[in-house]
Amino acid sequence: MKRIRSGTRRLALPLALAGLVLVVPAAQAATRPATFSFDLVPSGTAAACLPHARGEVRLTSHGSNQQMDVRVSGLPVNNTFTVFVIQVPHGPFGLAWYQGDIVTDQEGNGHGRFVGIFSDETFIVAPGVAAAPVLHPSDAATNPQTPPVHLFHVGIWFDSTAEGAAAGCGAGQTPFNGDHTAGIQVLNTTNFPDGDGPLGRFAP
Repeated sequence: MKRIRSGTRRLALPLALAGLVLVVPAAQAATRPATFSFDLVPSGTAAACLPHARGEVRLTSHGSNQQMDVRVSGLPVNNTFTVFVIQVPHGPFGLAWYQGDIVTDQEGNGHGRFVGIFSDETFIVAPGVAAAPVLHPSDAATNPQTPPVHLFHVGIWFDSTAEGAAAGCGAGQTPFNGDHTAGIQVLNTTNFPDGDGPLGRFAP
């Protein structure tokens, strides 16, 4: 067996470690996720009844799709709020897509995490008219035909008219929850232009 001289062994180890130092940062850089954050602001009505309402959205690349983290504060405690991706941040809202709920804690803070397509590729399309299931009295029995429509804004609503009224925001009813009996909109992205919503600025 050929013996390795101790001097050679001492030289080989630093060279091997040097190679690792060069490789690891490059691998980490290649897998580092792209992110984009933006604020939510109180809607027109909620600005008066919930003056401290605030929100922040953080988009993160998540494999072949995106992760959307929504954090809210300054809202009524122990309330449920619904989160939608929408075409226009204010009325008439255009097309909308229900993402899920956020429940506030005893300090009026809440967090929701949603995984899907939340980027410049977020859209709804209906190539043709087809029958649709009717689960609630206000449901449509067919869909309207539409070419691709991008949904680049975010909106948040009271889950119920009772919670909206209890917060002093009125008992107005909107269709923005699972059974279409939500309260008013609380937060939105009117801090961005109607045709240039924040989701469209994220191109991971």
